[in-house]
Amino acid sequence: MENEAMFCYQCEQTAKGEGCNKSGVCGKDPEVAALQDVLVYALKGLSVVAFDARKAGLVDHEIDVFTVKALFSTLTNVNFDPQRMVELIKKCVSLRESLINKIRKAGGKLDEQNKAITFQLESSKEGLLKQARGVGLKSDTSENTDILSLKHILLFGIKGVAAYADHAQILGHEDDKVYAFIHEALASTLRTDLDLNSCVGLVLKCGEINLRTMELLDAGNTTSFGHPAPTKVPLGAKKGKAILISGHDLQDLGELLKQTKGKGINIYTHGEMLPAHGYPELKKYDHFYGHYGTAWQNQAKEFAEFPGAILMTTNCIQRPRDSYSANIFTCGLVGWPGINHITDGNFEPVIKKALDLPGFAADTEGRTVTVGFARNAVLGVADKVIEAVKRKAIRHFFLVAGCDGAKPGRNYYTEFVEKAPKDTIVMTLACGKFRFFDKELGDIGGIPRLLDIGQCNDAYSAIQIAVALSKAFNVGVNDLPLSMILSWYEQKAVAILLTLFHLGIKDIRLGPSLPAFITPNVLDVLVNNFHIKPITTPDEDLKSILG
Repeated sequence: MENEAMFCYQCEQTAKGEGCNKSGVCGKDPEVAALQDVLVYALKGLSVVAFDARKAGLVDHEIDVFTVKALFSTLTNVNFDPQRMVELIKKCVSLRESLINKIRKAGGKLDEQNKAITFQLESSKEGLLKQARGVGLKSDTSENTDILSLKHILLFGIKGVAAYADHAQILGHEDDKVYAFIHEALASTLRTDLDLNSCVGLVLKCGEINLRTMELLDAGNTTSFGHPAPTKVPLGAKKGKAILISGHDLQDLGELLKQTKGKGINIYTHGEMLPAHGYPELKKYDHFYGHYGTAWQNQAKEFAEFPGAILMTTNCIQRPRDSYSANIFTCGLVGWPGINHITDGNFEPVIKKALDLPGFAADTEGRTVTVGFARNAVLGVADKVIEAVKRKAIRHFFLVAGCDGAKPGRNYYTEFVEKAPKDTIVMTLACGKFRFFDKELGDIGGIPRLLDIGQCNDAYSAIQIAVALSKAFNVGVNDLPLSMILSWYEQKAVAILLTLFHLGIKDIRLGPSLPAFITPNVLDVLVNNFHIKPITTPDEDLKSILG
């Protein structure tokens, strides 16, 4: 299947800004792309049945959790293992058949005309490829292009919601209305009776549900690990054995810290795990040392040079090099073929590998960065912030946040932060901050000019800060001296953007390029209703914002 065509345009770096049709820029090959298309279609069929089941009073928690995990596995840079994709597809069909039987026994009604609920997985590769061609993103050439665009915005947004819902569920925080909407949304992408307004409504509803999902995740993180507090994190290294942990899953980090206590191994964060240093229940471990490296797009260089074991969590993962692939361990949903995978939360293989490797040969001095400016920390000094705004010591706030990537053009965000006037505050979150996270911007009356709110998972904190400030100044969020300068890469960013639309946030600047799956007509709707605009240059955008 290596030479077979594919089509994927769910991420910002999609080929030529149009779509990957030979091999994914992310490293996804045509076989995995085909399997992901089939899995998504199978999940749509399962969702049709789950939607009908709820009408009959049947709610299956196993199916709810499975749907979230399976959909999460199709995000950019999460799982590239074809065998695991096949296993997910088979389980999806099995769960669907079981639920169909339950509905029939309960006397409920089924959408018997929907082909997705009778779909069966072909056993041969050839048959599988033929199925994929019939269920891919653009397999239905009769669909109105604007309706299809909105359905794809909904699909990719729901993928982001699924990622956050999975993280929250692992920490014991769930809401049935999240699962119910995921099934409703997936099922609706198969409908042929939806008009433009109906699709826009579903897209905005996705933003509303994502807000609730991020609230659940925030509750899970803070209940389990405490509220983040400002914490200095060294960027150098200590002599000795070491493990890097990357991704987003704080539960995995907590378990790794417990299991490595007293083993003589220092634990370092990498990428989006950096903000974990701000959580009281995590930073209490003496061997939780610092941060090594930047974001996922530099993994190939950083991991090849790193002498310890590497544990990747939840996402993202870059195509490994043979020279260091034996030192990578994935867990959760993350996977590459042939890479070590932890399935049961037992990190003994990772620990053994780290002890076998030399680790860092000597101490290396590095700078420090400060993390932990989540909503409680910022709102704890809200009186100082408000006073500084009133006496015009702070002129404007910028939320420079979002995903990072390797495509040229992302240096815009570095330049923007560097050129932001000294009477402005820059708030940031997600891996996009690695373009400027170690910049020395100084402070305004003791308030740091660069405030790291956390992971992309912590977008809820940023929203709560904005809402609290709007209440304090008795104005709407859109009337605050606050501008959002966002970068996007994958589907969680889509979900967050839809949440901002749901909240009525306007004048968002988005880059480095606009999504390939948004048609001109749909873009017009977003521009007319939310005044969304593409980034230009830092100088032009700063002048436009500040006057």
